[in-house]
Amino acid sequence: MNNVFVYCETGDGQIAEVSLEILSKGRSLADNLNAGLEAIVLGDNMNSVEKELFEYGVDVVHKASDKALCPYTTLPHAAIVAGIFEKEKPRIGLFGATSVGRDLAPRVSSRLNCGLTADCTELEIGNHTDRKLKQEYKDLLLQIRPAFGGNIIATIVTPDTLPQLATVREGVMRKTKCKTAKAGKVKNISVEDYVSKEELAVKIIERHVEKQRVHLKTSNVIVSGGYGVGSEEDFKKLFELAGLLGGEVGASRAAIDAGYVERERQIGQTGLTVRPKLYIACGISGQIQHRAGMDKSALVISINTDPDAPINKIADYVIIGKVSEVVPKMIKYYKEHTK
Repeated sequence: MNNVFVYCETGDGQIAEVSLEILSKGRSLADNLNAGLEAIVLGDNMNSVEKELFEYGVDVVHKASDKALCPYTTLPHAAIVAGIFEKEKPRIGLFGATSVGRDLAPRVSSRLNCGLTADCTELEIGNHTDRKLKQEYKDLLLQIRPAFGGNIIATIVTPDTLPQLATVREGVMRKTKCKTAKAGKVKNISVEDYVSKEELAVKIIERHVEKQRVHLKTSNVIVSGGYGVGSEEDFKKLFELAGLLGGEVGASRAAIDAGYVERERQIGQTGLTVRPKLYIACGISGQIQHRAGMDKSALVISINTDPDAPINKIADYVIIGKVSEVVPKMIKYYKEHTK
């Protein structure tokens, strides 16, 4: 009762990065509520997965290791998660805003007849007053996310039903292990206790998984371009600079909409959230929608013709000039001064 639950995605017997990020935030939320943090892990060959989860402050691991649960299929996972929630009565349930989480969370929400907020970028515990009903709610989950195409930030609450469910975008929460690992508890789950034969009717015969081509989340250096870069052809210089620095190329929404690069490189509220050691913003004005996706970068360099561009307010170094002139000079200098 009253605890925070996190559904942990798995792949090849490993916990997904987004799940570890959410566990880190979940531990903080649980501490604010003076509650426990519990994890649900469903898959195959999950023999020692709890060791890693305890490092992130998990008190209880609900674990099912069965071939019927891997690879992921909707019905058995939804049946088990909803069944556990019905039994344990958590206060909060969190999922990754991934293809799996976006498939699973709505089905759990529908089964439990409770609210769900998608694609959250921040989570907090706070109070809410319903002015119409003149009723105050305490210690609610404040579910914060971009709305109306990323033009505003909305705070959403679901005060009338429990659990409060949310999916959380990848990369927005900092992954942090506890200073001292907890000596948690493991509850082994039997698939037969939650899943009917009908819910096991769908079987995966064959899978073809395309390898990820863009690794923005894990890159220490990102050279990112905006509409001010000028064209798809001009973006090639950004790829050259990123290649020299061992980094990746990102882009603002304006550059994506203009067709300069593919959408999987988009950074911002409606794209990816990144935390590189070095972020070079080329021709990016830096509206709040973009800054929300990169403002946790360790070092920011802005290249812009506008001295008053919003990106310059958070940049550590600002270069006033045209991207088409500055970036080639950076490439030339780097080649001349490195072996």
